[in-house]
Amino acid sequence: MRQTSVAILITAMILTLAPAALADGTGDLYKAKCQMCHGPDGKGTPTGTKMGARDFHSPEIMKLTEAQIIDAITKGKNKMPAYATKLTAEQIKALAGYVKELGKK
Repeated sequence: MRQTSVAILITAMILTLAPAALADGTGDLYKAKCQMCHGPDGKGTPTGTKMGARDFHSPEIMKLTEAQIIDAITKGKNKMPAYATKLTAEQIKALAGYVKELGKK
């Protein structure tokens, strides 16, 4: 009985701590649309950095609001393409939240 309770508790903790992005597919969307330039950790790939992709951990990106990130994803910025016609508003909002979370890690 005790082992079952411990297993349930551990499972609940893992599910609580798992990022919502994994549950809703935002991580997969990030991999498909953003990771090529921004990298898996948001620090940028060599190719992305050459094109001006920003490190999500940098102070200037960390201070951006979710609305500002949504705007950048929607309209594009510098060499980053606009996603207004490629993604839904919900997907863009989810990606903005994902970017904010990546910057915190």
